[in-house]
Amino acid sequence: MEASLWNAAAEKPVLVCVSETRTDGNIGQLTVYTTRWCGDCLMAKAVLDRVGVAYDEVDIENDPDAAATVQAINGGYMSVPTLVLPDGQVLGEPTRLELLSALGLN
Repeated sequence: MEASLWNAAAEKPVLVCVSETRTDGNIGQLTVYTTRWCGDCLMAKAVLDRVGVAYDEVDIENDPDAAATVQAINGGYMSVPTLVLPDGQVLGEPTRLELLSALGLN
């Protein structure tokens, strides 16, 4: 599903692909844009794994379209991790607490 998200830094909307929110009570699928060398990416994935939240991992170094999506979301920057939650909310380089709070698990 395509969604239009507001990029506050660029003051314009950007189109990204997001997973649909599920209606069976589960949080749904979220997407984590990463690189292999990113320590913050490892932390975000560890938090998601620890709390049992499923996610799609996309390595932007191996996927030019994903890299372009990350740049569009982040005002031209290749910020990782960039997380797109099922409701369309975007988190760029979140702390553990910001990630847990966005998931409603704080």
